[in-house]
Amino acid sequence: MAVAAYAASVSLLHALGNIQHPARRYRLHLDTKQIQSLQEKLQVLIGFLELPSQRESQELEDLARQITAIVHEAEGVVDLHVVYQLGEGSQDKGKDTAALLSFYQDIENVNEKIDSITQVMMMVKGKWANDGVQERQAVASVRRSSSTILASGGKNGTPVGFEKRLERVMEELAGYESKLRIITVAGMGGIGKTTLAQNIFEHHYIIQHFDLRAWCTISQLYNVTEVLLGLLCDIQDGNEIEGNLALCSANQLGERLYKSLSGKRYFIVMDDVCSTEIWDDVKSFFPDNRSGSRILVTTRMSKVAVSLGSRRPYLMDFLDENKSWDLFCEKVFGKQSCPFPELEKIGKNITKSCRGLPLAIVIIGGLLANSNMTREYWEFVGENVSSYANLGNDEHCLKILSLSYNNLPIHLKSCFLSMRKISQGRRIGPLIKYWVAEGFLKPTGGKNMEEVANEYLKDLIDRNLILVRALDVRGNIHACEIHDLLGDLCMRESEKEQYFLVQKAQIVNLQMENIEGLCFLCGHGSAFQMINFPKVHIASRSTSVTSALVCNNCRHMHQYLARLRLVKMKYFIGSYTVEHLHPTNLRLLHVRSGTSLELLLQSKLFFLWDLRSLDIYGAPVLPFEIWDMAQLRYLMVDSAIIPNLVVTPDFIVLEKLHTLCKIRNFKCTEEVLQKIPNLKKLKCHYDEKKSMEWSYYRLYNLARLNKLEPLSVDAKDMPLKNISFPTSLKELKLTRCNISWEEMTIIGASLPILETLILRTNAFKGYAWDPIEGQFLRLKVLSIDNSDLVRRGAEHNHFPNLERLFLKRMHWLKEIPLSVGDIATLVMIYLRDCGDSVLNSAKQILEEQDSLGMRPFKFMLIGKS
Repeated sequence: MAVAAYAASVSLLHALGNIQHPARRYRLHLDTKQIQSLQEKLQVLIGFLELPSQRESQELEDLARQITAIVHEAEGVVDLHVVYQLGEGSQDKGKDTAALLSFYQDIENVNEKIDSITQVMMMVKGKWANDGVQERQAVASVRRSSSTILASGGKNGTPVGFEKRLERVMEELAGYESKLRIITVAGMGGIGKTTLAQNIFEHHYIIQHFDLRAWCTISQLYNVTEVLLGLLCDIQDGNEIEGNLALCSANQLGERLYKSLSGKRYFIVMDDVCSTEIWDDVKSFFPDNRSGSRILVTTRMSKVAVSLGSRRPYLMDFLDENKSWDLFCEKVFGKQSCPFPELEKIGKNITKSCRGLPLAIVIIGGLLANSNMTREYWEFVGENVSSYANLGNDEHCLKILSLSYNNLPIHLKSCFLSMRKISQGRRIGPLIKYWVAEGFLKPTGGKNMEEVANEYLKDLIDRNLILVRALDVRGNIHACEIHDLLGDLCMRESEKEQYFLVQKAQIVNLQMENIEGLCFLCGHGSAFQMINFPKVHIASRSTSVTSALVCNNCRHMHQYLARLRLVKMKYFIGSYTVEHLHPTNLRLLHVRSGTSLELLLQSKLFFLWDLRSLDIYGAPVLPFEIWDMAQLRYLMVDSAIIPNLVVTPDFIVLEKLHTLCKIRNFKCTEEVLQKIPNLKKLKCHYDEKKSMEWSYYRLYNLARLNKLEPLSVDAKDMPLKNISFPTSLKELKLTRCNISWEEMTIIGASLPILETLILRTNAFKGYAWDPIEGQFLRLKVLSIDNSDLVRRGAEHNHFPNLERLFLKRMHWLKEIPLSVGDIATLVMIYLRDCGDSVLNSAKQILEEQDSLGMRPFKFMLIGKS
């Protein structure tokens, strides 16, 4: 339960920080020193849980369970008193002292329990130190038997599906370069890295080409002595393992290895390396004899592969459908075809379910090879691929995949386990918001929560636990997914860890006709159980025991569901009213409505005191209380107006708010600027058909939002005027603004670090655009869609760093300037529904680059006019 304890502790740490800086309109009565003392105690617990020396034991399990329980108790105490003081308790000044005393006593009780846990924790740490747990453990071996299951070879021993990869690696190993080189192979667990390395290691050509060969498998908790001993034993066939070698120090073994390799052409395989530290520890013991020696490193971590490799690493991809089928047939039938026509379609569906992971294909194939070849049995296996992939071999598949999970630091384990609920192709933005809402992110080095979340995500991608599904126009990660078997691993580890938090996210689906039959937490599926809640707040009063329907999934995920404090809000939808319950400790609220939505009794929104992300779809006007939500970071709507803001004595600054999306008729007044000084992302559109002057919206004030990076403006065909852009912009998207192309020079001159410029549907108007040298020096992406532009002048020095050019529905454009092909950084030209002359000019650019032997770039054509 260490992961659950860690996530809960970090989440509480955030909440304690927030209650010390609430909206001034609702000042809380609390003992700041006492709260800070609790924060310090939590930091100690978190530091213990972060120790890399942790090992699974009953002591740790019991301790983590105690930490989780007391942290959830503390969260309940905080929420209880905050909600009470925000509600009826804060309305009576005579109750202030009593409220402070009650809060103090409850927190003091929590502090005492944590002190008791800390004493036990120190005893456990001492025992670990005495047992030498903090020393690196040795897990080096001559061979890894756990991966040999994958070594299913075709003719001549070549592994099915890896033929080309094996050929390329072999060519590099046997190359003429005499200098010692390191070749690296990276990919997720079970994708075939070890199988590839084993086939290379045992290949007759490699045996003949190298004088010496040695293999060792490295674990996360390695020991240099054992690694060197394993290599020496492999070289010397283990003859001296019982002799003096076992008594040598690391330096002595290293010197012995160095002498054994000196003057020889050697080949070393270091399998499953998870950090660069092991290489730093042993590299001095590998002599460069200038004889063509090679070291092959396999790793699950792309960064390690890049860091250690002499050249670019070999990244192992998933098998395509054809190769998956070949491997499956090889394993089941011993040949690359299916002799039973009635089973072929079922078999291909089974291989599709394995999603290109060789480990899963081999395990399922081995199971079916030893079964009756009946249609009924194969269909049953096809419906339960994930389950059957873990049958036999003591759940072999999960064991191999679990190595990647076990090697994660605890802060990444929290993120990985949260992926159990991710949908395939999940966009990055919502995922980051969800992580922030759950509260298990721990900011370090002055970074905000979003920066930390992106770092964690990239780390998991680097470890090949999360897969990149799609890129955006800039080439950045847009969507991600996890393999089905890793999803099963998430579920199993979550159950083992009891990692089912009191979820801080809620989806309210008001667009469904049978909303009364939906789960009040997730808004999905059918609800199966009625839960009674002890206290629900309605306006300025509260009522005891109000019930709601909860689906089985949410019921199992929330350990403390019945203890939640809730607030009942009313929504006016069309001609009827809907009441809905919201947990008061909510951090992410997503409300969907297919028709016009209006919040009633709006003053209760402040009960959601820790709300960080609010998505409301269907509300034409947002409640004024939006401006009092001090913890809000994201405000997402589909087309809503923010109420006018007036400076009052209790005026607060929304310092954490950095995303405003799809705001209608956004008015950038002085008051708004003071309210949202740290805004980083803004999307707004305008649809006033009145004779409203652009000066009314004061968009010239946008220039003062000096942290704004992406900005999107849709003027709905009204000529956009009186707007100024902040110099901090990195991405600008303009739609239906009808700006003259001559004014593009103003944009180019005022945005020195702009990287992405997206112009959609008459963003600019006019016959020609003539860029000016010295502008758009950092522009990497240029996208123009549905413009009446006829001529676009351009020289290669106009956009010196352009990487991607997108032209869509450019029916009037005559051609792409040939000089575009001279831009050294260009990697893609994308055309969609453009004229033949544009297509021909793009082809001419490509042909010219080919004839000159220049760097090739992608040329994509989707349809034409």
